[in-house]
Amino acid sequence: MAFSASLSSPLGFHTHPNPPAFSPKAPPKLTTTITIRPITTTTFAIPPLSSATAPTFDGTTLAVIGGSSVAALAAVLSLTDPERRRRLQAEEVGGDDKEVVREYFNNSGFQRWKKIYGETDDVNRVQKDIRLGHSKTVENAITMLTDDGSLRGVTVCDAGCGTGSLSIPLAKEGAIVTATDISAAMVAEAQKQAEEQLLAGKDDLSPAPTMPKFEVKDLESLDGKYHTVVCLDVLIHYPQSKADGMIAHLASLAENRLILSFAPKTFYYDILKRIGELFPGPSKATRAYLHSEADVERALQKVGWKINKRGLITTQFYFAKLVEAVPA
Repeated sequence: MAFSASLSSPLGFHTHPNPPAFSPKAPPKLTTTITIRPITTTTFAIPPLSSATAPTFDGTTLAVIGGSSVAALAAVLSLTDPERRRRLQAEEVGGDDKEVVREYFNNSGFQRWKKIYGETDDVNRVQKDIRLGHSKTVENAITMLTDDGSLRGVTVCDAGCGTGSLSIPLAKEGAIVTATDISAAMVAEAQKQAEEQLLAGKDDLSPAPTMPKFEVKDLESLDGKYHTVVCLDVLIHYPQSKADGMIAHLASLAENRLILSFAPKTFYYDILKRIGELFPGPSKATRAYLHSEADVERALQKVGWKINKRGLITTQFYFAKLVEAVPA
């Protein structure tokens, strides 16, 4: 699942040393900005918010108020207890974050994210924008993967494959894909989509791509060795204490590179997330955790890996950090 925030103006990603001033009188149109490059010193500039928006809220959609009120609202947030709702979720399914995620994506979450990851028109404006953001993350992950040449015969583990939005394109590129997800419902849908897209309509003269191997597994249960391991929009479901171990485990499965995406933790994004937790809505979603790039980098360094490339994908309601790590 991707992390989203309801913004009245899009988040900008600037690399110019003197970015142009943001004008609240002429808000920019919805844009998607993606930057992938080797490690450099980069300046991030986030324009202030100009007004409030009021979409339908759940655990992945955050209400955003005017930038001038953020400081005042931060004090109000200190009086709230979003952790209480989180504990109740865990108690209902009799487990921790992992069980909450499993339960959600096998039930109401499956229907919601199947629509977002699919092509149906039965989505609202926020969901459509999140679809765009996730697709851009997938596209840029594939760009990272193909930068070094053809993927034909390359073994790839797609950890947290969802409905197959990455696994299927990788198979089309000739990769040997193992695709896993904690949700049996998601795996079944991914298998169905792969059969329809990879096998249907193929004639005897053109060889069909190798079908991905789909398995129901959580991140900690993965085994084997792969040239590349990819884990997109999954770490948001787990706190940093859990994510550290998951990152270490994923790195242990990868021989050459590890590609991760996560919702970046900054003071600004953290406030937006806490605002959203005040408006959980009628449907129960999973808990959302932000991760600082420094924490992710430290987790990689502990197991002998370093970040080689990094980028930021933002739309109006979606933002994710994308990194490629290699053995140090």
